Amino acid sequence: MSNLLARFTKHTSRASTRAGGAQRSVRGRLVTVGICTLAGFMITVSAINARGTDLRADRADSVRELVASQTELNEELRATADELRSQVDGLTTRMRGGPSLTDALHEAGMDASTVAVSGPGVRVVLNDAPSEVKPAGVDDDALIVHQQDIQAVVNAMWSGGAEAMTIQGQRVVATTGIKCVGNSVVLHGVPYAPPYVIEAIGDQDGMENAIEESEQIGIYQQYVDAYALGYSFERVENLEAPAFSGAIGLREAQRTR
Repeated sequence: MSNLLARFTKHTSRASTRAGGAQRSVRGRLVTVGICTLAGFMITVSAINARGTDLRADRADSVRELVASQTELNEELRATADELRSQVDGLTTRMRGGPSLTDALHEAGMDASTVAVSGPGVRVVLNDAPSEVKPAGVDDDALIVHQQDIQAVVNAMWSGGAEAMTIQGQRVVATTGIKCVGNSVVLHGVPYAPPYVIEAIGDQDGMENAIEESEQIGIYQQYVDAYALGYSFERVENLEAPAFSGAIGLREAQRTR
């Protein structure tokens, strides 16, 4: 009798286990079906909204429009600043202060790069590798000019005795920032594409020697030899550096000699 009871109990336990497993299996299938249905609904809604187009296209267009509008605004503000500066210069010449005040204002303008200058100097041109150059296993970033490459040339020119400098025709001042955005360089809020022309007025021998001795420029020239990036150096007998027309933006400054 006891053996019969034990067998009945064991059989009942197995049946309960199978029933519980079946319930869990059904519940899991229902959850899976629900998730798949929700995912299909979301994909359908996205397809209807996109109507066969890239959902991020509007976002890319908005960024391009923002860059274009900001560039146009910067040019308008620069033109306004030039007009106001001309008015200030006209009022300054009519002030009573004698030659000493005029000389002091001119010297301050030279230090702030707000006075146009000309004279002998050097020109360096950097450029991306040609589009047909695509070495296997080489990242595309190695085939373009970066902000650190331009900065290396700028630093070498300053250390070699540059008195005034321009990049893409824009005057370089103490607050000038060189920023790389994609395959272009932004200078004073305006994006520029290569080639990048860097000109400096000053000691030609000193600047040429500083460029030749620059470790960073030496590394760049290795990429010139390996991947055909653009690089040229020349002396120019008469360069012109226009006055800086933007806002300097300094709160405090100290002049050193």
